Amino acid sequence: MDPPPGFAALQAEAPLVRVRHWDGSTPWLVTRYDEQRALLVDRRVSADITRSGYPHRTPAVRKRASRVHTFLNMDDPEHARQRRMVNTPFTSHRVESMRPAIQRIVDDAIEDLIARPKPADLVEALALPVPSMVICQLLGVPVADQEFFQRCSRTLANGSTADETHQETQIEFLSYLDHLIDEKLAVPDDGILSQLVTERLRTGELSRRETAIMGMLLLAAGHQTTTNMIALGTLTLLRHPDQLEALRETDDPTFVAAAVEELFRYVTIVEGRRRVALEDIEIGGLVIQAGEGLIMPADLAHRDPSVFENPDQLDLGRSSRRHLALGFGPHQCLGQHLARTELQVVFSTLFRRIPTLALAADIAALSFRSTGGLRGVTELPVTW
Repeated sequence: MDPPPGFAALQAEAPLVRVRHWDGSTPWLVTRYDEQRALLVDRRVSADITRSGYPHRTPAVRKRASRVHTFLNMDDPEHARQRRMVNTPFTSHRVESMRPAIQRIVDDAIEDLIARPKPADLVEALALPVPSMVICQLLGVPVADQEFFQRCSRTLANGSTADETHQETQIEFLSYLDHLIDEKLAVPDDGILSQLVTERLRTGELSRRETAIMGMLLLAAGHQTTTNMIALGTLTLLRHPDQLEALRETDDPTFVAAAVEELFRYVTIVEGRRRVALEDIEIGGLVIQAGEGLIMPADLAHRDPSVFENPDQLDLGRSSRRHLALGFGPHQCLGQHLARTELQVVFSTLFRRIPTLALAADIAALSFRSTGGLRGVTELPVTW
C-alpha cells in the first residue's frame, strides 16, 4: 500500500520535481500535500484531457481521449453544468436515506459468501456485487445486467486493451444505454437515468449521446472504485489485526466513519490525478509554465509527514478526513457520500458477521492490478 520506492526521497527534495514521461515530455510530479491541494482548486489548472500538454497515462489512452468526453474530464462551465444535473441523488441526505437498503444488500452478499465453499473469493462474492447492486438501484438499471456492464467497464478501463476491442466495447456499452433510454422514455421510474431522460433529454439540455455517456460514466464509476476499496480495505485490515479488532469491537458509528477515512488515506486506490496548466503558475518556489503537465499522486500526499503524523502507519483512530483520495475542489468525487456509506456498512458488518475471516493465500501470490488509474486486486481468497 506504500507509494513507489524513491517517492519519499523526491518528496523530501522538493514539492514539485520534473519527471520524464513515456512520450519524452517532462511534466511536474507534485510530491506534497499542500501543493496538490492548492493546484486541485486552481482555476488555471485544467482537467481537459484533449488539451495539449495533458500527461496521458499511455499512448492508447491519449489516442482515445477525444472519443468519449465525460464531465470528469471537462472544465467549468460545462463541467459544472453537467454535474449539476446529477448532484441531488448523491447528496449526503439522500445517500443516508439509502443506508437501510445498502445494509440489506451487504447482509445478503455476506450470506452468499458464507454459503460458498472455502476458500472463497471476496471480490466475486462481496466487493464486486455490493456496489454494483447499489448503483443499479440508484440509476434504475436492471440488476440482471450487472455482469454485462462490469465486463464493459473492465475492458474500457484497461489501458492495454486493443484499440479495436476498446472501440467495439464502447459502442456496445453506449448502445445498451441508448436502449435503456428508450425504455425510460416509454416507462419512467424514479432512477437517475429516468430523471435525466425526463428532465434533461426531453428539454434538449442533453442529447441522446450525452445522456448515454453520462449513464455509462455513473454506472462504471459507481462500482469500480468502491469494489477496489472494499477488497484492498479488507486486505489491509486483515494484515493489521490490532486495528481490525478495534473496528470489530466498536459500536460507535463515529469511529467506523473515521476508520473508513483512514483506509481511504492509507490504501489510496487512485494512482495520481493528472492536469495541465492553462497559465504560468508560481507555487512552491517554482514556476509551472502554461501547457505543462501535472501528475499528483494522492498516495504520496497521504504520506506527507507535515500533514499526517507517522503517515506510514495505519491508525483507524486518527482524523484523516483531509485526505485527497476522493479529490478536492470542483472535481471532488460526485459519489463520495455513497462510497463512504457503502464502506461503513461493509466494514462494520463483515468482520462482526465473520469474526474469523482470514486470508487464504500468501500476499505474494495475490494478483494486483492497475486499470484506468485505479489500483485493485483481481481475487482475494478468504476463509473462516
